[in-house]
Amino acid sequence: MTAPTKTLRTPAEAELIERFGTLRATLPGTAAVKAQRETAFARFERQGLPHRRVEEWKYSDLRARLRKSAPPAAVLDAKAAKAMLAAAGDPFAGVSRYRLVLVDGVYAPDLSDRDGLLADGVEVSSLAELLKSDRPETADLLGASEIAVEDVALALNVAFVTDGVVLFIAKGSQLSMPIEIVHVAGTAAAAGITIRNRVVIGENVDATIIETSIGGTDGSEINLVSSYVVGSGSHLTVARLQSVAAGAIHISSNVTRLGENVQLKDLSVEAGASFSRHQTFLTFAGENSRADVLGVSMLHGTRHIDQTLVVDHAVPHCTSAELFKTVVDDRASGVFQGKIIVRPDAQKTSGKMMSQALLLSEEAEMASKPELEIFADDVVCGHGATVGQIDANHLFYLMARGVPRDEAERLLIEAFLADAVDAIGNESVADELKGTISTWINVRNEGRGANAS
Repeated sequence: MTAPTKTLRTPAEAELIERFGTLRATLPGTAAVKAQRETAFARFERQGLPHRRVEEWKYSDLRARLRKSAPPAAVLDAKAAKAMLAAAGDPFAGVSRYRLVLVDGVYAPDLSDRDGLLADGVEVSSLAELLKSDRPETADLLGASEIAVEDVALALNVAFVTDGVVLFIAKGSQLSMPIEIVHVAGTAAAAGITIRNRVVIGENVDATIIETSIGGTDGSEINLVSSYVVGSGSHLTVARLQSVAAGAIHISSNVTRLGENVQLKDLSVEAGASFSRHQTFLTFAGENSRADVLGVSMLHGTRHIDQTLVVDHAVPHCTSAELFKTVVDDRASGVFQGKIIVRPDAQKTSGKMMSQALLLSEEAEMASKPELEIFADDVVCGHGATVGQIDANHLFYLMARGVPRDEAERLLIEAFLADAVDAIGNESVADELKGTISTWINVRNEGRGANAS
């Protein structure tokens, strides 16, 4: 007789299971939404937290990193939320834009430009409100594409999410300013924050959306999902900046579906958190569309940043171009994983993917894993990856002309990262992101000075 096996749980997994059992009845949603939550959490119970034996997470062992699970963040009153927003700073202060603010995962309408957006053809709603409504689109709010549905981070997001923002951008809208969705994590105590945003873009829209993650404290856990559905003929630019506290864990997922004749530019800049993973799931659902997917990661100390990408060419005549740049210093570790899938009917596909990393110390680590899965024969696809140090000849050239070493390295690092940032095509947004790059270099140089003294 064989004894039944018992699944061994880590303390964090056990805490998550206990917490869902306590909260499941109070989480917002209709009966259909609650059923989605139960299905998602059952997936987590089967698989547990992602670990190194899961191929998609082999370089980012979340099970080993997450020793215990932080309790859910408390809902702040309006005064405290305003103070927290002010204290977190404004990385895009030089950009004229609409702002939608979430504090500790809760939408703050009093701090947001909801009326201005409505006048520009954008309807803004709270996710918590829509999850409890009988509107037809409610069933799609927590959905995911075929290439993302098995991801455990998304499953946990579905199970625990309580709020976020939902944007409907009307057909033909030409937004006068970018929209910034600001996620501010609390600074008082470690907390678990789960957020989900959904952006539905009508046909022939021209829009720029900025997503900013700031604030936080040691031990914070942030699980953020943003879902984009882009209508035919639209032009969309998305720029993300993750700059939360160094001791936080930040997992973000972007799930995007493109209609036909869409032009997308998507940039993710990762510059904070002790453990960060940004994953992009992009599906071409309409022909003759193009996506430029860009990434910048900056690491020092013992940080770990993972940029993971899956591009699904499900229809013919589409183009994807991916460029990811990573700078790693000290004992930090960077990861790039990219996969391009070309379905059997996706003839005339063009897909090119490049990852480039710059190692600034002997102990810095970088893992690059590009992949192609091609099931069609009339395609042009390729990938490449480079890892190296600062060119000694370039450094000598600058220093021989009187440029101090730190400043020479700054110029070379900024030039290395500029290709990805400038490709976003929005000068004001790019300038602010270059300011973030400069700040990171300053912090890195100050750390070197402290270590030398």
